[in-house]
Amino acid sequence: MSGTHAIVMGDRGRLVIPAEVRSAANLEPGTPLILVESSSGLLLLTRAQAKAMIKTQLAGRDVVAELLAERRAEALSESA
Repeated sequence: MSGTHAIVMGDRGRLVIPAEVRSAANLEPGTPLILVESSSGLLLLTRAQAKAMIKTQLAGRDVVAELLAERRAEALSESA
């Protein structure tokens, strides 16, 4: 699914997602969505889409090792 859709923000910040987009993405009333703010703009994702995006971004990285290394470096700088 891809495309560009012009939508307008309504009163109280409400957005209407076009019916064809809701249908293609299997969005039903009450579906939780995540709004991501980035330097390049806004991105609206379902939880599954957000999880997939994060998995892709973290693929091949050992985030636990990175966090431990960061914490060790901080501890060393604090004790010096």
